[in-house]
Amino acid sequence: MPRALWLLIVGMAINVTGASFLWPLNTIYIHDILGKSLSVAGLVLMVNAGASVIGNLIGGFLFDKIGGYRSILLGISITIVALIGLTLNHSWNFYIVYLTIIGFGSGIVFPSMYAMAGSVWKEGGRRSFNAMYVAQNLGVAIGAALGGLVADIRFDYIFLANTLTYAIFFVIALFGYKSIQANPSNQTSVLDQSKKIKDHTKLYALLIVCIGYLLCWMGYVQWQTTIASHTQSLGISLKQYSILWTINGALIVLAQPIISLIVKKYTKTLKTQIIVGLIIFIVSFAVVGVAQQYTAFVVAMVIITIGEMFVWPAVPTVANELAPKGREGFYQGIVNSTATGGRMLGPLMGGILVDFHGMGMLFGVLMGLMVIAIFTTLVYDRKLKANQAKVPEMSKSVL
Repeated sequence: MPRALWLLIVGMAINVTGASFLWPLNTIYIHDILGKSLSVAGLVLMVNAGASVIGNLIGGFLFDKIGGYRSILLGISITIVALIGLTLNHSWNFYIVYLTIIGFGSGIVFPSMYAMAGSVWKEGGRRSFNAMYVAQNLGVAIGAALGGLVADIRFDYIFLANTLTYAIFFVIALFGYKSIQANPSNQTSVLDQSKKIKDHTKLYALLIVCIGYLLCWMGYVQWQTTIASHTQSLGISLKQYSILWTINGALIVLAQPIISLIVKKYTKTLKTQIIVGLIIFIVSFAVVGVAQQYTAFVVAMVIITIGEMFVWPAVPTVANELAPKGREGFYQGIVNSTATGGRMLGPLMGGILVDFHGMGMLFGVLMGLMVIAIFTTLVYDRKLKANQAKVPEMSKSVL
């Protein structure tokens, strides 16, 4: 791999490490320390995710206009300013404002990081993005583990640790990314996709897949919100909870070869791969729904991580296969927006269900959502197959 890509990988790992100090503990801080309801916590996290969506869109636009280097520095600068403010004052009103700004600033960074990764090693194909994906999960593992240790000492130190980590990321970007040559003209963003899409059948198929993808994320994000708070009520420490995310990130990094072999040998189609992952999700929610001891939460996390490794890579691949030539960026933008939408809606839905009906109802609803996702996965390509079947018939009639 080129040196420039290694710099991007290191930067991504540090970026996500910094973010992982805070995001697994957000709900715990809002609910257990600030004393707000889970519904309110979900609403705050929804605003944070919404700001991240806007940041992503603007980040892609800025990459095309001013280049990746300036876009990344702008996003990091906005995030650091908000983190400094959060470190100095993390009372309720300020927490909402700064968390929203952090979502916006960090959202600007990601499109340029991925666009630059694709530009610096074009012959590497998907390997550039796989390397960035692994770097992200390495950051999750390290940040979550360190975050739990820091929070056990004093929760306030989490904000300071996050700020210092982003400062390191800023230095790497400032001196390391300036010489990286990226070609924005070859990149696309959702904001630039203004041409009329002719193949509506493929677009509709993707939207059906994304309905299930949205439901998956609404369920998965409960681990960062309602389940996080639930572990505290059972007497599980912040350090132990953070270790769950370390297990998640480490398993994704270390088990990639095994999962790849299983996928290649036993799941012949992307549809089968997604459905297997969704069934694993259901098993995980069933386990965590009855969990009372920490070991049960560890088992549930391992199970859902395996499911994640089946589903998360498959949906963007479906989008890539469905996308007409020149529309890859737009179709991937739909997938990314769907995932963020799930992260927006999930905390609010989970908070309301737990506040009014309890954890048992939540896990029942989550398993129901996965069943719906299985259905959408089964039927998304039905019309495509019907259209393909018509083509030979039309050919025969012409003959």
